[in-house]
Amino acid sequence: MLDFTKPNLLDRIIGLIESRPTSDRLLLRGLLAVVVVTGLYSVIEISRNYSITIPTRGGTLVEGVVGIPRFVNPALALTRADQDTTSLIYSGLLKIDTTGALIPDLAEAVEVSADGRVYTITLARNLTFHDGHPLTARDAVYTIELLRDPDLKSPLRGNWVDVTIETLGEYEFTVTLPEPYAPFIENFTFGIMPHHIWHQIPIEQLPFSQYNTEPIGSGSFRLHRVQRDQNGLISSYTLRPFIQGERRPNLSAIELRFFQNETQLEAAIRDRLVNSTAYLPNQSLANISEDYRVLALPLPRLFGVFFNQNRSSIIRDKSVREALTIAIDRDRLVEIALYGYGVPNSLPIILESPELESEDKPLDQAARLTEAEARLRSGGWRKTEAGIWEKRIDQVNEILGVTLKTGNSPFFEIVANLIAEDWRALGVEVQVEQYEQASLVQAVIRTRDFQTLLFGLDMNRSQDLFPFWYSSQRDDPGLNIAQYTNVTVDRLLERARTIQDDKERFLILTEIAETIASELPAIFLFAPSLTYVTHHNIDLELVGPIGRPSDRFMNVSDWYAKSETVWPIFDHRKDKI
Repeated sequence: MLDFTKPNLLDRIIGLIESRPTSDRLLLRGLLAVVVVTGLYSVIEISRNYSITIPTRGGTLVEGVVGIPRFVNPALALTRADQDTTSLIYSGLLKIDTTGALIPDLAEAVEVSADGRVYTITLARNLTFHDGHPLTARDAVYTIELLRDPDLKSPLRGNWVDVTIETLGEYEFTVTLPEPYAPFIENFTFGIMPHHIWHQIPIEQLPFSQYNTEPIGSGSFRLHRVQRDQNGLISSYTLRPFIQGERRPNLSAIELRFFQNETQLEAAIRDRLVNSTAYLPNQSLANISEDYRVLALPLPRLFGVFFNQNRSSIIRDKSVREALTIAIDRDRLVEIALYGYGVPNSLPIILESPELESEDKPLDQAARLTEAEARLRSGGWRKTEAGIWEKRIDQVNEILGVTLKTGNSPFFEIVANLIAEDWRALGVEVQVEQYEQASLVQAVIRTRDFQTLLFGLDMNRSQDLFPFWYSSQRDDPGLNIAQYTNVTVDRLLERARTIQDDKERFLILTEIAETIASELPAIFLFAPSLTYVTHHNIDLELVGPIGRPSDRFMNVSDWYAKSETVWPIFDHRKDKI
Protein backbone atom coordinates (compact mmCIF):
# COMPACT_ATOMS: atom_id res chain seq x y z
CA MET A 1 0.00 0.00 0.00
CA LEU A 2 1.27 3.48 -0.90
CA ASP A 3 1.90 5.79 2.05
CA PHE A 4 1.29 9.39 0.91
CA THR A 5 2.28 10.71 4.30
CA LYS A 6 5.96 10.02 3.60
CA PRO A 7 7.91 12.86 1.91
CA ASN A 8 9.05 12.21 -1.68
CA LEU A 9 12.66 12.38 -2.86
CA LEU A 10 12.53 16.05 -3.89
CA ASP A 11 11.01 17.04 -0.54
CA ARG A 12 13.78 15.17 1.33
CA ILE A 13 16.49 16.85 -0.79
CA ILE A 14 15.02 20.31 -0.17
CA GLY A 15 14.65 19.51 3.56
CA LEU A 16 18.26 18.38 3.71
CA ILE A 17 19.46 21.60 2.02
CA GLU A 18 17.37 23.81 4.30
CA SER A 19 18.77 22.07 7.42
CA ARG A 20 22.34 23.07 6.58
CA PRO A 21 24.07 26.23 7.78
CA THR A 22 23.37 29.43 5.84
CA SER A 23 26.64 29.37 3.82
CA ASP A 24 26.17 25.71 2.83
CA ARG A 25 22.50 26.30 2.13
CA LEU A 26 23.20 28.95 -0.52
CA LEU A 27 25.78 26.76 -2.28
CA LEU A 28 23.51 23.71 -2.29
CA ARG A 29 20.56 25.76 -3.61
CA GLY A 30 22.75 26.92 -6.51
CA LEU A 31 23.87 23.37 -7.27
CA LEU A 32 20.27 22.15 -7.23
CA ALA A 33 19.26 24.91 -9.64
CA VAL A 34 22.10 23.98 -12.01
CA VAL A 35 21.08 20.32 -11.95
CA VAL A 36 17.43 21.15 -12.65
CA VAL A 37 18.21 23.59 -15.49
CA THR A 38 20.76 21.19 -17.04
CA GLY A 39 18.29 18.34 -16.87
CA LEU A 40 15.52 20.36 -18.51
CA TYR A 41 17.88 21.56 -21.25
CA SER A 42 19.04 17.99 -21.91
CA VAL A 43 15.45 16.76 -22.23
CA ILE A 44 14.62 19.61 -24.62
CA GLU A 45 17.72 18.93 -26.76
CA ILE A 46 17.06 15.20 -26.89
CA SER A 47 13.47 15.86 -27.91
CA ARG A 48 14.54 18.38 -30.54
CA ASN A 49 17.20 16.10 -32.05
CA TYR A 50 15.32 12.82 -31.99
CA SER A 51 11.64 13.69 -32.31
CA ILE A 52 9.89 13.46 -35.68
CA THR A 53 6.90 15.19 -37.25
CA ILE A 54 4.11 12.87 -38.33
CA PRO A 55 0.83 13.67 -40.05
CA THR A 56 -2.43 13.55 -38.16
CA ARG A 57 -5.92 13.47 -39.55
CA GLY A 58 -7.77 16.67 -40.24
CA GLY A 59 -7.81 19.73 -42.48
CA THR A 60 -9.31 20.41 -45.89
CA LEU A 61 -7.64 20.73 -49.28
CA VAL A 62 -9.49 23.27 -51.44
CA GLU A 63 -8.44 22.61 -55.04
CA GLY A 64 -9.09 25.14 -57.79
CA VAL A 65 -9.91 23.66 -61.21
CA VAL A 66 -10.56 25.47 -64.49
CA GLY A 67 -13.41 23.79 -66.36
CA ILE A 68 -16.66 22.05 -65.48
CA PRO A 69 -16.68 18.24 -65.05
CA ARG A 70 -18.86 16.29 -67.47
CA PHE A 71 -17.35 12.81 -67.55
CA VAL A 72 -15.96 11.81 -64.14
CA ASN A 73 -15.51 8.39 -65.63
CA PRO A 74 -12.21 6.58 -66.39
CA ALA A 75 -13.49 5.46 -69.79
CA LEU A 76 -14.55 8.91 -70.99
CA ALA A 77 -12.50 11.49 -69.03
CA LEU A 78 -10.75 13.71 -71.56
CA THR A 79 -10.54 17.25 -70.16
CA ARG A 80 -8.23 18.10 -67.29
CA ALA A 81 -11.22 18.84 -65.04
CA ASP A 82 -12.62 15.36 -65.75
CA GLN A 83 -9.27 13.63 -65.33
CA ASP A 84 -8.43 15.40 -62.06
CA THR A 85 -11.77 14.52 -60.49
CA THR A 86 -11.64 10.96 -61.80
CA SER A 87 -8.18 10.37 -60.32
CA LEU A 88 -9.45 11.35 -56.85
CA ILE A 89 -12.61 9.22 -56.88
CA TYR A 90 -11.40 6.14 -58.78
CA SER A 91 -8.39 3.94 -58.11
CA GLY A 92 -6.40 1.71 -60.43
CA LEU A 93 -4.68 -1.64 -60.25
CA LEU A 94 -1.33 0.14 -59.91
CA LYS A 95 -0.26 3.66 -58.98
CA ILE A 96 2.89 5.79 -59.10
CA ASP A 97 4.91 6.42 -55.94
CA THR A 98 7.18 9.35 -55.08
CA THR A 99 10.16 7.68 -56.78
CA GLY A 100 8.23 7.25 -60.01
CA ALA A 101 7.91 3.47 -59.59
CA LEU A 102 4.67 1.59 -60.20
CA ILE A 103 3.36 0.00 -57.00
CA PRO A 104 0.20 -2.01 -56.17
CA ASP A 105 -3.03 -0.15 -55.50
CA LEU A 106 -6.07 -2.38 -55.98
CA ALA A 107 -3.86 -5.17 -57.28
CA GLU A 108 -2.08 -7.45 -54.88
CA ALA A 109 0.34 -8.51 -57.61
CA VAL A 110 0.97 -8.09 -61.34
CA GLU A 111 3.12 -10.84 -62.84
CA VAL A 112 4.62 -10.72 -66.34
CA SER A 113 5.32 -13.91 -68.29
CA ALA A 114 8.83 -14.74 -69.44
CA ASP A 115 7.99 -13.77 -73.03
CA GLY A 116 6.57 -10.41 -71.91
CA ARG A 117 3.14 -11.03 -73.44
CA VAL A 118 0.94 -12.22 -70.55
CA TYR A 119 0.10 -10.11 -67.50
CA THR A 120 -1.51 -12.00 -64.61
CA ILE A 121 -3.29 -9.64 -62.21
CA THR A 122 -4.32 -10.71 -58.72
CA LEU A 123 -6.61 -8.30 -56.89
CA ALA A 124 -6.42 -7.66 -53.16
CA ARG A 125 -9.27 -9.23 -51.18
CA ASN A 126 -11.95 -7.45 -49.18
CA LEU A 127 -11.99 -4.32 -51.34
CA THR A 128 -15.22 -2.44 -51.94
CA PHE A 129 -16.56 0.48 -53.90
CA HIS A 130 -17.79 3.60 -52.13
CA ASP A 131 -21.32 2.12 -51.97
CA GLY A 132 -20.04 -0.96 -50.12
CA HIS A 133 -20.34 -3.34 -53.08
CA PRO A 134 -17.39 -5.81 -53.32
CA LEU A 135 -14.70 -5.05 -55.93
CA THR A 136 -13.57 -8.13 -57.86
CA ALA A 137 -11.96 -9.19 -61.12
CA ARG A 138 -15.38 -8.87 -62.78
CA ASP A 139 -15.21 -5.10 -62.32
CA ALA A 140 -11.68 -4.82 -63.73
CA VAL A 141 -12.48 -7.02 -66.74
CA TYR A 142 -15.71 -5.12 -67.37
CA THR A 143 -13.83 -1.79 -67.34
CA ILE A 144 -11.25 -3.03 -69.86
CA GLU A 145 -13.96 -4.38 -72.14
CA LEU A 146 -15.69 -1.01 -71.90
CA LEU A 147 -12.50 0.78 -72.91
CA ARG A 148 -12.22 -1.57 -75.91
CA ASP A 149 -15.80 -1.05 -77.10
CA PRO A 150 -15.67 0.88 -80.42
CA ASP A 151 -19.19 2.27 -79.84
CA LEU A 152 -18.08 4.11 -76.69
CA LYS A 153 -15.09 5.78 -78.39
CA SER A 154 -13.02 5.91 -75.20
CA PRO A 155 -9.83 8.02 -75.49
CA LEU A 156 -8.02 5.02 -73.94
CA ARG A 157 -9.26 2.50 -76.52
CA GLY A 158 -6.02 2.49 -78.51
CA ASN A 159 -4.15 1.06 -75.52
CA TRP A 160 -6.41 -2.01 -75.26
CA VAL A 161 -7.82 -2.76 -78.70
CA ASP A 162 -5.52 -5.72 -79.52
CA VAL A 163 -5.38 -7.45 -76.12
CA THR A 164 -7.14 -10.62 -74.98
CA ILE A 165 -8.77 -10.79 -71.53
CA GLU A 166 -9.41 -14.00 -69.55
CA THR A 167 -10.95 -14.29 -66.09
CA LEU A 168 -9.23 -16.94 -63.95
CA GLY A 169 -11.16 -16.52 -60.73
CA GLU A 170 -13.00 -14.07 -58.53
CA TYR A 171 -9.85 -12.05 -57.92
CA GLU A 172 -7.60 -13.01 -60.82
CA PHE A 173 -7.49 -12.39 -64.57
CA THR A 174 -4.98 -12.19 -67.42
CA VAL A 175 -4.26 -9.67 -70.16
CA THR A 176 -2.45 -11.09 -73.19
CA LEU A 177 -0.71 -8.94 -75.80
CA PRO A 178 -0.19 -10.01 -79.42
CA GLU A 179 3.53 -9.23 -79.00
CA PRO A 180 5.78 -8.07 -76.14
CA TYR A 181 5.52 -4.41 -75.20
CA ALA A 182 7.25 -3.54 -71.91
CA PRO A 183 5.67 -0.05 -71.46
CA PHE A 184 2.19 -1.63 -71.54
CA ILE A 185 2.24 -2.03 -67.75
CA GLU A 186 1.77 1.74 -67.44
CA ASN A 187 -1.84 1.23 -68.58
CA PHE A 188 -2.80 -0.52 -65.34
CA THR A 189 -3.23 2.81 -63.56
CA PHE A 190 -6.68 3.26 -65.20
CA GLY A 191 -9.59 3.60 -62.76
CA ILE A 192 -11.76 0.54 -62.12
CA MET A 193 -15.50 1.08 -62.69
CA PRO A 194 -18.25 -0.78 -60.77
CA HIS A 195 -19.84 -3.45 -62.98
CA HIS A 196 -23.02 -3.60 -60.88
CA ILE A 197 -23.81 0.03 -61.76
CA TRP A 198 -22.63 0.52 -65.33
CA HIS A 199 -23.49 -2.81 -66.99
CA GLN A 200 -27.21 -1.99 -66.74
CA ILE A 201 -26.79 1.10 -68.93
CA PRO A 202 -26.85 0.61 -72.74
CA ILE A 203 -23.58 1.67 -74.34
CA GLU A 204 -25.26 4.45 -76.35
CA GLN A 205 -26.77 5.87 -73.13
CA LEU A 206 -23.63 5.59 -71.04
CA PRO A 207 -22.31 9.13 -71.80
CA PHE A 208 -25.62 10.57 -70.53
CA SER A 209 -25.75 8.72 -67.22
CA GLN A 210 -25.95 10.72 -63.97
CA TYR A 211 -23.07 8.57 -62.68
CA ASN A 212 -20.75 10.61 -64.93
CA THR A 213 -21.26 13.57 -62.61
CA GLU A 214 -22.23 11.68 -59.43
CA PRO A 215 -19.58 8.96 -59.59
CA ILE A 216 -19.05 5.91 -57.40
CA GLY A 217 -15.48 4.61 -57.40
CA SER A 218 -13.06 2.99 -54.99
CA GLY A 219 -10.50 5.78 -54.56
CA SER A 220 -9.20 7.30 -51.35
CA PHE A 221 -11.97 9.92 -51.45
CA ARG A 222 -15.69 9.51 -52.12
CA LEU A 223 -18.23 12.02 -53.35
CA HIS A 224 -20.06 13.59 -50.40
CA ARG A 225 -21.84 16.63 -51.84
CA VAL A 226 -22.41 18.28 -55.23
CA GLN A 227 -23.12 21.99 -55.49
CA ARG A 228 -24.50 23.63 -58.62
CA ASP A 229 -24.82 27.25 -59.68
CA GLN A 230 -28.02 29.00 -60.79
CA ASN A 231 -27.55 27.61 -64.31
CA GLY A 232 -27.37 24.05 -63.06
CA LEU A 233 -23.62 23.73 -63.69
CA ILE A 234 -21.47 22.00 -61.09
CA SER A 235 -19.63 24.62 -59.03
CA SER A 236 -18.00 22.35 -56.44
CA TYR A 237 -17.57 18.80 -55.21
CA THR A 238 -16.96 17.96 -51.56
CA LEU A 239 -15.11 14.68 -51.10
CA ARG A 240 -14.74 12.72 -47.87
CA PRO A 241 -12.12 10.07 -46.98
CA PHE A 242 -12.88 6.49 -47.91
CA ILE A 243 -11.19 4.26 -45.33
CA GLN A 244 -10.42 0.81 -46.62
CA GLY A 245 -7.91 -1.48 -44.95
CA GLU A 246 -4.64 0.38 -44.43
CA ARG A 247 -5.74 3.15 -46.78
CA ARG A 248 -6.58 5.93 -44.35
CA PRO A 249 -6.30 9.44 -45.87
CA ASN A 250 -4.94 12.14 -43.58
CA LEU A 251 -7.10 14.97 -44.92
CA SER A 252 -10.63 15.16 -43.55
CA ALA A 253 -12.00 16.55 -46.82
CA ILE A 254 -11.14 17.70 -50.34
CA GLU A 255 -13.22 20.43 -51.92
CA LEU A 256 -12.96 20.86 -55.68
CA ARG A 257 -14.04 24.33 -56.82
CA PHE A 258 -14.62 24.73 -60.54
CA PHE A 259 -14.01 28.02 -62.36
CA GLN A 260 -14.94 29.12 -65.86
CA ASN A 261 -11.52 30.63 -66.61
CA GLU A 262 -8.07 31.38 -65.22
CA THR A 263 -9.02 34.97 -64.28
CA GLN A 264 -11.67 33.71 -61.84
CA LEU A 265 -9.20 31.20 -60.41
CA GLU A 266 -6.51 33.87 -59.89
CA ALA A 267 -9.04 36.00 -57.99
CA ALA A 268 -9.90 33.02 -55.78
CA ILE A 269 -6.20 32.50 -55.01
CA ARG A 270 -5.81 36.18 -54.10
CA ASP A 271 -8.86 35.98 -51.83
CA ARG A 272 -7.54 32.73 -50.29
CA LEU A 273 -10.66 30.83 -51.30
CA VAL A 274 -8.46 28.11 -52.81
CA ASN A 275 -5.33 26.60 -51.29
CA SER A 276 -4.01 24.59 -54.24
CA THR A 277 -4.22 24.49 -58.04
CA ALA A 278 -2.39 23.25 -61.12
CA TYR A 279 -4.18 25.66 -63.46
CA LEU A 280 -2.44 29.00 -62.98
CA PRO A 281 -0.58 30.20 -66.10
CA ASN A 282 3.18 30.44 -65.61
CA GLN A 283 3.19 34.21 -66.07
CA SER A 284 0.97 34.55 -62.98
CA LEU A 285 3.15 32.52 -60.65
CA ALA A 286 5.50 35.38 -59.80
CA ASN A 287 2.59 37.37 -58.35
CA ILE A 288 1.17 34.82 -55.90
CA SER A 289 1.28 35.46 -52.17
CA GLU A 290 4.20 34.26 -50.05
CA ASP A 291 1.68 31.99 -48.31
CA TYR A 292 1.88 29.73 -51.38
CA ARG A 293 4.70 27.74 -52.89
CA VAL A 294 5.17 26.48 -56.44
CA LEU A 295 6.10 22.85 -57.05
CA ALA A 296 7.35 21.91 -60.52
CA LEU A 297 7.04 18.44 -62.06
CA PRO A 298 8.50 17.53 -65.46
CA LEU A 299 5.95 16.39 -68.03
CA PRO A 300 6.70 13.81 -70.75
CA ARG A 301 6.17 16.41 -73.46
CA LEU A 302 8.96 17.55 -75.76
CA PHE A 303 8.91 20.56 -78.10
CA GLY A 304 11.08 20.84 -81.16
CA VAL A 305 11.51 22.14 -84.69
CA PHE A 306 11.04 19.24 -87.11
CA PHE A 307 12.69 19.23 -90.54
CA ASN A 308 11.15 17.87 -93.73
CA GLN A 309 14.17 17.10 -95.86
CA ASN A 310 11.97 15.67 -98.62
CA ARG A 311 10.45 19.11 -99.30
CA SER A 312 13.58 21.27 -99.27
CA SER A 313 17.06 20.92 -100.78
CA ILE A 314 18.22 23.60 -98.34
CA ILE A 315 17.10 21.57 -95.31
CA ARG A 316 18.72 18.43 -96.74
CA ASP A 317 22.06 20.23 -96.34
CA LYS A 318 23.32 19.07 -92.94
CA SER A 319 25.45 22.18 -92.48
CA VAL A 320 22.22 24.23 -92.57
CA ARG A 321 20.54 22.02 -89.99
CA GLU A 322 23.63 22.25 -87.80
CA ALA A 323 23.78 26.05 -88.08
CA LEU A 324 20.06 26.46 -87.35
CA THR A 325 20.44 24.23 -84.29
CA ILE A 326 23.47 26.05 -82.89
CA ALA A 327 21.88 29.48 -83.38
CA ILE A 328 18.93 28.78 -81.04
CA ASP A 329 19.22 29.86 -77.40
CA ARG A 330 17.24 27.16 -75.56
CA ASP A 331 17.71 28.79 -72.16
CA ARG A 332 16.10 31.98 -73.46
CA LEU A 333 13.15 30.01 -74.81
CA VAL A 334 12.54 28.42 -71.40
CA GLU A 335 12.97 31.70 -69.54
CA ILE A 336 10.67 33.76 -71.77
CA ALA A 337 8.12 31.30 -73.17
CA LEU A 338 7.81 29.12 -70.04
CA TYR A 339 8.76 31.77 -67.46
CA GLY A 340 11.51 29.43 -66.27
CA TYR A 341 9.26 26.42 -65.66
CA GLY A 342 10.82 23.92 -68.03
CA VAL A 343 14.07 22.19 -68.94
CA PRO A 344 16.21 22.87 -72.04
CA ASN A 345 16.61 19.61 -73.95
CA SER A 346 18.72 18.68 -76.97
CA LEU A 347 17.73 14.99 -77.22
CA PRO A 348 14.50 13.23 -78.27
CA ILE A 349 14.14 11.86 -74.73
CA ILE A 350 13.75 13.76 -71.48
CA LEU A 351 16.53 13.08 -69.01
CA GLU A 352 15.71 13.01 -65.28
CA SER A 353 18.99 14.85 -64.65
CA PRO A 354 19.34 17.44 -67.44
CA GLU A 355 22.87 18.29 -66.29
CA LEU A 356 23.95 14.87 -67.54
CA GLU A 357 23.07 15.87 -71.09
CA SER A 358 26.18 17.96 -71.58
CA GLU A 359 29.02 19.19 -69.43
CA ASP A 360 29.70 22.10 -71.80
CA LYS A 361 28.69 25.59 -70.72
CA PRO A 362 26.03 27.22 -72.93
CA LEU A 363 27.46 29.56 -75.55
CA ASP A 364 26.55 33.24 -75.50
CA GLN A 365 24.91 34.75 -78.56
CA ALA A 366 28.15 35.97 -80.17
CA ALA A 367 29.81 32.56 -79.75
CA ARG A 368 26.73 30.73 -81.07
CA LEU A 369 26.59 32.91 -84.19
CA THR A 370 30.31 32.52 -84.78
CA GLU A 371 30.09 28.74 -84.61
CA ALA A 372 26.91 28.63 -86.71
CA GLU A 373 28.51 30.75 -89.42
CA ALA A 374 31.56 28.48 -89.40
CA ARG A 375 29.29 25.46 -90.03
CA LEU A 376 27.66 27.20 -92.98
CA ARG A 377 30.99 28.15 -94.53
CA SER A 378 32.30 24.61 -94.10
CA GLY A 379 29.19 23.45 -95.97
CA GLY A 380 29.95 25.71 -98.93
CA TRP A 381 27.69 28.65 -98.09
CA ARG A 382 28.88 32.19 -98.86
CA LYS A 383 27.70 35.35 -97.19
CA THR A 384 27.17 38.27 -99.55
CA GLU A 385 27.88 41.93 -98.74
CA ALA A 386 24.16 42.31 -98.12
CA GLY A 387 24.43 39.70 -95.34
CA ILE A 388 22.58 36.97 -97.28
CA TRP A 389 23.82 33.38 -97.40
CA GLU A 390 24.04 31.79 -100.86
CA LYS A 391 24.97 28.37 -102.21
CA ARG A 392 24.61 26.58 -105.54
CA ILE A 393 22.59 23.41 -105.02
CA ASP A 394 21.50 21.11 -107.83
CA GLN A 395 22.52 23.72 -110.44
CA VAL A 396 20.41 26.39 -108.70
CA ASN A 397 21.62 29.38 -106.69
CA GLU A 398 19.78 29.05 -103.38
CA ILE A 399 19.23 31.78 -100.80
CA LEU A 400 19.25 30.56 -97.21
CA GLY A 401 15.65 31.07 -96.14
CA VAL A 402 13.16 28.94 -94.22
CA THR A 403 9.44 28.92 -93.51
CA LEU A 404 8.54 27.93 -89.94
CA LYS A 405 4.99 26.60 -89.54
CA THR A 406 3.31 26.21 -86.15
CA GLY A 407 0.07 26.49 -84.21
CA ASN A 408 -1.96 29.65 -83.76
CA SER A 409 -1.64 30.14 -80.00
CA PRO A 410 0.14 32.77 -77.89
CA PHE A 411 2.63 30.17 -76.65
CA PHE A 412 3.63 28.97 -80.12
CA GLU A 413 3.75 32.56 -81.35
CA ILE A 414 6.25 33.52 -78.64
CA VAL A 415 8.47 30.47 -79.24
CA ALA A 416 8.37 30.84 -83.03
CA ASN A 417 9.27 34.54 -82.89
CA LEU A 418 12.19 33.88 -80.52
CA ILE A 419 13.52 31.20 -82.86
CA ALA A 420 13.05 33.50 -85.86
CA GLU A 421 15.04 36.23 -84.06
CA ASP A 422 17.96 33.83 -83.50
CA TRP A 423 17.92 32.66 -87.11
CA ARG A 424 17.66 36.18 -88.52
CA ALA A 425 20.64 37.22 -86.40
CA LEU A 426 22.54 34.50 -88.29
CA GLY A 427 21.47 36.00 -91.61
CA VAL A 428 18.68 33.53 -92.42
CA GLU A 429 15.50 34.79 -94.08
CA VAL A 430 12.62 33.52 -91.92
CA GLN A 431 8.89 33.47 -92.50
CA VAL A 432 6.57 32.34 -89.68
CA GLU A 433 3.17 30.86 -90.58
CA GLN A 434 0.59 30.05 -87.89
CA TYR A 435 -2.41 27.76 -88.30
CA GLU A 436 -5.47 26.90 -86.24
CA GLN A 437 -5.02 23.51 -84.56
CA ALA A 438 -7.33 21.61 -86.91
CA SER A 439 -5.75 23.14 -90.02
CA LEU A 440 -2.24 22.49 -88.70
CA VAL A 441 -3.01 18.81 -88.21
CA GLN A 442 -4.96 18.25 -91.43
CA ALA A 443 -3.19 20.51 -93.92
CA VAL A 444 0.37 20.55 -92.59
CA ILE A 445 1.21 17.59 -90.36
CA ARG A 446 -0.82 14.80 -91.96
CA THR A 447 0.31 15.81 -95.46
CA ARG A 448 3.89 16.52 -94.25
CA ASP A 449 3.59 19.87 -96.03
CA PHE A 450 6.28 21.88 -94.27
CA GLN A 451 9.91 22.83 -94.45
CA THR A 452 10.29 23.36 -90.70
CA LEU A 453 7.57 22.73 -88.11
CA LEU A 454 7.42 23.89 -84.49
CA PHE A 455 5.44 21.27 -82.61
CA GLY A 456 5.23 19.28 -79.37
CA LEU A 457 5.30 15.51 -78.88
CA ASP A 458 3.22 13.99 -76.06
CA MET A 459 5.10 10.95 -74.83
CA ASN A 460 4.13 8.55 -72.05
CA ARG A 461 6.08 8.04 -68.82
CA SER A 462 8.10 5.24 -70.37
CA GLN A 463 9.13 7.55 -73.23
CA ASP A 464 8.40 5.03 -75.96
CA LEU A 465 10.10 6.56 -79.02
CA PHE A 466 8.72 3.98 -81.46
CA PRO A 467 5.68 6.00 -82.68
CA PHE A 468 7.81 9.08 -83.38
CA TRP A 469 10.98 7.65 -84.96
CA TYR A 470 10.34 4.15 -86.36
CA SER A 471 10.54 4.11 -90.15
CA SER A 472 7.12 2.46 -90.61
CA GLN A 473 5.52 5.50 -88.96
CA ARG A 474 6.76 8.00 -91.58
CA ASP A 475 3.46 8.46 -93.34
CA ASP A 476 0.08 9.48 -91.95
CA PRO A 477 -1.38 8.32 -89.59
CA GLY A 478 2.09 7.59 -88.23
CA LEU A 479 3.68 10.17 -85.92
CA ASN A 480 7.17 10.14 -87.46
CA ILE A 481 6.59 13.65 -88.81
CA ALA A 482 10.26 14.19 -89.70
CA GLN A 483 10.04 11.01 -91.86
CA TYR A 484 13.20 9.75 -90.21
CA THR A 485 14.71 6.43 -91.34
CA ASN A 486 17.59 4.51 -89.78
CA VAL A 487 17.84 0.71 -89.87
CA THR A 488 19.96 0.55 -86.71
CA VAL A 489 17.56 2.79 -84.81
CA ASP A 490 14.62 0.65 -86.00
CA ARG A 491 16.27 -2.44 -84.57
CA LEU A 492 17.00 -0.73 -81.24
CA LEU A 493 13.44 0.63 -81.03
CA GLU A 494 12.05 -2.88 -81.48
CA ARG A 495 14.38 -4.19 -78.78
CA ALA A 496 13.54 -1.39 -76.33
CA ARG A 497 9.86 -2.35 -76.50
CA THR A 498 10.53 -5.87 -75.20
CA ILE A 499 12.90 -5.18 -72.28
CA GLN A 500 11.27 -5.29 -68.85
CA ASP A 501 14.27 -3.98 -66.90
CA ASP A 502 13.91 -0.18 -66.70
CA LYS A 503 17.63 0.56 -66.37
CA GLU A 504 18.57 -1.62 -69.34
CA ARG A 505 15.79 -0.12 -71.44
CA PHE A 506 16.85 3.43 -70.57
CA LEU A 507 20.41 2.71 -71.73
CA ILE A 508 19.03 1.60 -75.10
CA LEU A 509 16.77 4.64 -75.29
CA THR A 510 19.77 6.87 -74.61
CA GLU A 511 21.70 5.21 -77.44
CA ILE A 512 18.71 5.68 -79.75
CA ALA A 513 18.34 9.32 -78.72
CA GLU A 514 21.99 10.15 -79.27
CA THR A 515 21.94 8.52 -82.72
CA ILE A 516 18.82 10.44 -83.76
CA ALA A 517 20.17 13.74 -82.43
CA SER A 518 23.45 13.30 -84.30
CA GLU A 519 21.58 13.07 -87.63
CA LEU A 520 19.53 16.22 -86.93
CA PRO A 521 16.05 15.29 -88.20
CA ALA A 522 14.81 17.90 -85.72
CA ILE A 523 16.00 20.54 -83.26
CA PHE A 524 14.96 19.46 -79.77
CA LEU A 525 14.21 22.49 -77.62
CA PHE A 526 12.72 21.94 -74.16
CA ALA A 527 10.34 20.00 -71.93
CA PRO A 528 7.76 22.02 -69.94
CA SER A 529 6.95 21.42 -66.28
CA LEU A 530 3.61 21.07 -64.54
CA THR A 531 3.38 23.82 -61.93
CA TYR A 532 1.37 23.05 -58.81
CA VAL A 533 0.61 25.90 -56.41
CA THR A 534 -0.12 24.90 -52.82
CA HIS A 535 -0.60 26.79 -49.58
CA HIS A 536 2.10 26.24 -46.97
CA ASN A 537 -0.43 24.61 -44.64
CA ILE A 538 -0.69 21.63 -47.03
CA ASP A 539 2.23 19.19 -46.73
CA LEU A 540 2.81 16.83 -49.61
CA GLU A 541 5.41 15.04 -51.66
CA LEU A 542 4.46 14.75 -55.31
CA VAL A 543 4.84 11.53 -57.26
CA GLY A 544 7.01 11.57 -60.32
CA PRO A 545 7.74 11.40 -63.08
CA ILE A 546 4.10 11.64 -64.10
CA GLY A 547 2.35 10.88 -67.36
CA ARG A 548 -0.31 13.59 -67.15
CA PRO A 549 -1.22 16.33 -64.64
CA SER A 550 -3.92 14.28 -62.87
CA ASP A 551 -1.28 11.73 -61.82
CA ARG A 552 -0.23 14.17 -59.08
CA PHE A 553 -3.13 12.83 -56.96
CA MET A 554 -1.92 9.22 -56.91
CA ASN A 555 -0.57 9.59 -53.37
CA VAL A 556 -3.16 12.13 -52.16
CA SER A 557 -4.01 9.90 -49.18
CA ASP A 558 -0.53 10.75 -47.80
CA TRP A 559 -1.03 14.53 -48.01
CA TYR A 560 -1.79 16.29 -44.75
CA ALA A 561 -2.68 19.66 -43.25
CA LYS A 562 -2.14 18.80 -39.57
CA SER A 563 0.80 17.19 -37.80
CA GLU A 564 2.31 16.47 -34.40
CA THR A 565 5.83 16.01 -33.06
CA VAL A 566 6.60 12.69 -31.33
CA TRP A 567 9.54 10.46 -30.51
CA PRO A 568 10.00 7.62 -33.03
CA ILE A 569 8.87 4.97 -30.53
CA PHE A 570 5.43 6.62 -30.51
CA ASP A 571 5.11 6.59 -34.32
CA HIS A 572 2.52 3.88 -34.86
CA ARG A 573 1.98 4.37 -38.60
CA LYS A 574 1.67 0.95 -40.23
CA ASP A 575 3.37 2.04 -43.42
CA LYS A 576 6.48 3.58 -41.85
CA ILE A 577 9.83 2.25 -43.05
